[in-house]
Amino acid sequence: MPTPEPARPVLIKVDRAGVNFADVHRRQGIYIADTPLPYVLGSEVVGRRVDTGERVLAVAPSGGGYAEYALAPESTTFTVPDGIDDGSALALAVQGNTAWHILHTSARLQRGESVAVLAAAGGLGTLAIQLARHAGAGRIIAVASTPAKREFAMKLGAHAAVDSSDVEHLTEALIEANGGERLDVVLEMAGSDSARAALEALAVFGRLVVFGFASGRTATLDTRDVLLRNRSVIGFVLPRIYPVPGMLAHSMGELWDAARSGAIVPHVGGEYPLSQARRAHDDIQGRRTIGKLVLDPAR
Repeated sequence: MPTPEPARPVLIKVDRAGVNFADVHRRQGIYIADTPLPYVLGSEVVGRRVDTGERVLAVAPSGGGYAEYALAPESTTFTVPDGIDDGSALALAVQGNTAWHILHTSARLQRGESVAVLAAAGGLGTLAIQLARHAGAGRIIAVASTPAKREFAMKLGAHAAVDSSDVEHLTEALIEANGGERLDVVLEMAGSDSARAALEALAVFGRLVVFGFASGRTATLDTRDVLLRNRSVIGFVLPRIYPVPGMLAHSMGELWDAARSGAIVPHVGGEYPLSQARRAHDDIQGRRTIGKLVLDPAR
């Protein structure tokens, strides 16, 4: 394809591109928003601005990240601070900002409250655990599918870990992991049965934040389950905040500060040549990865 021609957007020579589960859903044709064709996957890149040579991290709302050159608006392009490598920067772009806003904007997490994080070993989950700890959460419960993933989540700061594969008993397991008490906040992205189990585990005024449906299936919820305990079900997708002045810039600043101070440590779970993007998708769909996945467009 030809090199994109910048108008007002920033043209970036891509060093690394990030992989997100949203890319898988775009490819499958089941993403929550329409995908105009033809379409180049990839909503986040790190590289050099062609006009200034500055090293930047950019969120690309219109895609195009799986490439040697990408375009992004000025408003979603940020200078990468010294000391933060490409993979760490990419982990903070979509998944880091999503985790920050889920906890602070949507769930309005208060110090001392309990939090459960489903898909706890993924790129978003690993950051959500650390951000919840940084925010002063009282008890953090990691939900993941394998012993290795649960062990990794515990090392990041979770106080307990629950097996996500046993959906039938997930509600009881979450409550037990929280010392017999129902939870204040649950972050849910699998969809279907796990969403219903998470809702049932909420305390009075508990908040279920839904930010995906990795299973490819969505849940149908009975509103009586919400009324019974004054619960809230909140949806969050990051692109909706892009047009809001300063909103992404604020969370990005918070994430840079937390990363530089060591309060959060992004984990890169794999780097693939762009020519093996299919393998990266297979691995993330097969739940064989931990942390952030990165593509190298030079290979």
